[in-house]
Amino acid sequence: MTLTTPPPADAAAPTTAAAKIFNYPRNAWYVAAWDYEVTAKEPLARIVAGVSLALWRNTEGRAVALADACWHRLAPLSKGKIIGDELQCPYHGLRYNSTGRCTGMPAQETLNPSAIVPAYPVVERYRYIWVWVGDPDLADPAGVPDMHQMDDPAWAGDGETIHADCNYQLVLDNLMDLTHEEFVHSSSIGQDELSEAEFDVVHEGNTVTVTRWMRDIDAPPFWLKNMRDKFPGFEGKVDRWQIITFEAPGTIRIDVGVAKAGTGAPEGDRSHGVNGYVMNTITPETDRTCHYFWAFMRNYCLDSQAITTQLRQAVHGVFGEDEDMLRAQQSAIDANPEHEFYSLNIDAGGMWVRQILERMLAAEGRPSAAPAVERGA
Repeated sequence: MTLTTPPPADAAAPTTAAAKIFNYPRNAWYVAAWDYEVTAKEPLARIVAGVSLALWRNTEGRAVALADACWHRLAPLSKGKIIGDELQCPYHGLRYNSTGRCTGMPAQETLNPSAIVPAYPVVERYRYIWVWVGDPDLADPAGVPDMHQMDDPAWAGDGETIHADCNYQLVLDNLMDLTHEEFVHSSSIGQDELSEAEFDVVHEGNTVTVTRWMRDIDAPPFWLKNMRDKFPGFEGKVDRWQIITFEAPGTIRIDVGVAKAGTGAPEGDRSHGVNGYVMNTITPETDRTCHYFWAFMRNYCLDSQAITTQLRQAVHGVFGEDEDMLRAQQSAIDANPEHEFYSLNIDAGGMWVRQILERMLAAEGRPSAAPAVERGA
């Protein structure tokens, strides 16, 4: 375990221009969908790390992920029909079981033994369907990133999916450095103390943690409302925390909250405050698009559906501002392929994330940078 002091600003080094469009490892668990999106009624099409999938459930309720292309003429199986434990091609009616093997062909009894489509390992956990699109022999369910707050009875909440028009690494950068809240989210969760507060970065194995405490400050509007939900009429200063934990390749849990100032929150007593977890897992789709699954979970007022809905709507608005910025950033990157990225102190967490992803890509023999779009293309 290493405690990392962010490098001084004058020592910050640029990455190469191509590294702005980051490649994605495939030997990893990615969320393909919320559990409720995958049904036994009709298949769901989704692209995960450049691989097109048809997702469906068999008669046992088990989620299945097959390549979204029929062996015969590459028709998309996601447009087909689920018939019991088989998925039928919409074009000529070939049927496939959950292992991807063809079980029926039109107008012939003898099945071609090569009639197979790839089937991908699936784990259903934490309200999500996780898929492994890399080497199936390496797919260990124990490696699914920790998101236990999603279905722990001690926590309540809900979330949504954003189809983000940007490279997935830009979302990771955004979440690993929350000083942007001061400028992008000034009306809800942002405040001057964000960029003024010191922070620590710790990295170990495939995780990175960024910790920031802001003591004896005014609560921003979002957190003031939450304090008053739990403590009606609350007034006064608060201690605020943000503890960001990345787990490769794309999961970030953010332990957030505020407590009445001076009541011991930094030392571990959060009983005089409100605590939430912003749960994020980002799945690359293409070089310039990704699926961003998020939820806000809380450990107070657990029975209030009204608070769950209000929080989801509030975070939806905040993340909508992020989405606008990320889309604009991706457009600027594509318009300026030769312009280099530079790193500041605040990028320390994101820089360690990039190193972990580079290590994963190197192990797969894949380049870390996807090709940049030429200006005017």
